[in-house]
Amino acid sequence: MSSKSARQSAIEAITTYKPEAAPLNFVDTKPTDIFGCNVFNDRIMRERLPKSVYKALRKTIEFGERMDPAIADTVAAVMKDWAIEKGATHFTHIFYPLTGQTAEKHDSFLMPDGAGGVIAEFSGSMLIRGEPDASSFPSGGLRSTFEARGYTAWDVTSPAYIMENPNGTFLCIPTMFLSWTGVALDKKTPMLRSGQALNREAHRVLALFGEDTPLPIVSYAGLEQEYFCIDHNFNFARPDLQIAGRSLFGARPAKGQEFSDQYFGVIPQRVLSYMMEVERELYKLGVPVRTRHNEVAPSQYEIAPLFEVSNLAVDHNHIIMAKLRNVAKRYGLKCLLHEKPFAGVNGSGKHLNYSIGNAELGTLFDPGETPHANAKFLVFCAAMIRAVHKFGGLLRATVASASNDHRLGANEAPPAIMSIFLGDQLTEVFEAFRAGRVENAAGGRTGRALNLGVDTLPPLPADPGDRNRTSPVAFTGNRFEFRALGSSQSAAGSITALNTMMADSLGFAADWLEKELAQGKTFNQALESFISHVIDEHSAVIFNGDGYSEVWHKEAERRGLPNLRTTPEALAELTKPEVVNLYEKAGVLNRAELKARQEIYLEQYCKTVRTEANLVIRMANTIIYPAGMRYQGELAATAANMRAIGKDPKTVTLAEITSNLRLMQDACGQLEEVLAKADSLGYGFEAALSYREYVLPRMVEVRRYADMLEVRVADDLWALPNYQEILFGK
Repeated sequence: MSSKSARQSAIEAITTYKPEAAPLNFVDTKPTDIFGCNVFNDRIMRERLPKSVYKALRKTIEFGERMDPAIADTVAAVMKDWAIEKGATHFTHIFYPLTGQTAEKHDSFLMPDGAGGVIAEFSGSMLIRGEPDASSFPSGGLRSTFEARGYTAWDVTSPAYIMENPNGTFLCIPTMFLSWTGVALDKKTPMLRSGQALNREAHRVLALFGEDTPLPIVSYAGLEQEYFCIDHNFNFARPDLQIAGRSLFGARPAKGQEFSDQYFGVIPQRVLSYMMEVERELYKLGVPVRTRHNEVAPSQYEIAPLFEVSNLAVDHNHIIMAKLRNVAKRYGLKCLLHEKPFAGVNGSGKHLNYSIGNAELGTLFDPGETPHANAKFLVFCAAMIRAVHKFGGLLRATVASASNDHRLGANEAPPAIMSIFLGDQLTEVFEAFRAGRVENAAGGRTGRALNLGVDTLPPLPADPGDRNRTSPVAFTGNRFEFRALGSSQSAAGSITALNTMMADSLGFAADWLEKELAQGKTFNQALESFISHVIDEHSAVIFNGDGYSEVWHKEAERRGLPNLRTTPEALAELTKPEVVNLYEKAGVLNRAELKARQEIYLEQYCKTVRTEANLVIRMANTIIYPAGMRYQGELAATAANMRAIGKDPKTVTLAEITSNLRLMQDACGQLEEVLAKADSLGYGFEAALSYREYVLPRMVEVRRYADMLEVRVADDLWALPNYQEILFGK
């Protein structure tokens, strides 16, 4: 008797599944009681730190003032005592290297006391700076392998927290990661630098409006995290899911998402239990998760927190991704964050809702209810329009990856063309500047001459139109939603670009307005002049229609908007002179740091496609081909038996199986040839183009014949779990 296949074992495990995790008790342990309990937050600092130290630390956190190193020892001692009370034995500096993942090295608090015992030690210098071995992290040529020194620097604006493990806890300290020469080797450092540039230029514009806020202007982010959740047995039974994070083979099931019955449907019980525990863990860490629901595709879900300062939002999103992965194991589930784990159904994004402002002014993308607020809003909105038009290629590059290429441009995600959706009413308001008339956004044209004075500009509606799900950058009432970010990606790169682009446009706005005022124009005339200029020069980026349509692709080309369909095309943007100048002028990244990122991301692209190609060859040869051969043998034997008794066998299926097996073999051979050639080219642009132009199409060709075999071969001979089982098996 033959042993069970991995597929059969997976199906059996699902049908006999019993929850192992103990039910959560939200009555005795209320979310309001545990929220932030594992965070070294403002309440803890205010209670435990000396008043002078607390005030000095708050100045750094709230106003961006340089921290006095003299207080570090006091903060470290209090933080250590708090962490040990929470059961912590170790601490780690959390950082985000250019792999895009979260990195950590754990060090113990305990030090020998010289008398056979130990003491807990954690000094200010240990808090402020760590020194992990940096030799194995990608640097893109910024350093040699033997130059291993790298530093983590405490990010005081993001609170430390306790991470729980079944066998204990440890203290996590958010940090930046730099080389010993100060070169940024991570995602956080340029994001913080971009925030400084944004604050500097935004204050220049606000000063012209008579706004004198002592608080820095910061960017805010709301990150909607989409993900798939499948039974972990299917993951182990599929080498492609296990290694690549996506299925490289798989025929479409009889039912997919076409009934639209998954979206916002009733959440399956096991998945809901898993979600609840994820949320409970996130509550402890102060992550303000608010929304959970079924997404469009079968087995696809979403979790979304409230708006936060961008730096904290990114830190929290990395925590969310880690918790989604780790907690899933306790429920026999596997969380897939890949942008396109299954062909034929929607992939997953991480929608970035972006705004700028502060606690005193609110969001500067809010139209407000008064003409004065409207005028300020129009300037900041115009700055965003200019930013996306001038640097849309850069914004596209921040979401470039081999995995996200499978999602962008499909009828589930925005196209690779960067455009802005404003809605018809707001678009008409801007267009009115060209015609010299007031545009009443709520009721149509008034026919009067446009004057941006506080007494004449009509109120703007809070929601100037319906949402456009096909636009990569859509205005949604008081923020812009950037929908091209992939589910597995860190949002830091996109936020860095948006901050820097906005800083450039706001600096341009301040220069323009100051020049106009110096020439004797009134403030209202200067405002009209600036907004008219932006619309004249940059309105090509505004598009309110269907971003999926072929008509738009042709129109975008006519308007001169780039359509960077794949990662190699997009990554070329990072070293264009205008992008280098943008980042260097703002003090965010220099030419060498940008070039390094380009090289690292190209290498990641090449290695990703190479890994998947090798998996395609191996799975085709060792799993799919043997299954087809066994079925071919059964069909041939049946045909022979029928001839022996004088009956005419139906051999159409046998011919199809034989043909597909032969064609799949040929396609595998061609894939091996082009893969060998691409492998010989290294990891630069030439190699990336070779993987894109030759390797990926042949992977698709192998899959085409394999998927044909899947719907022909007898079900009991097919070893791989199919889409129906994976997507609908709970």
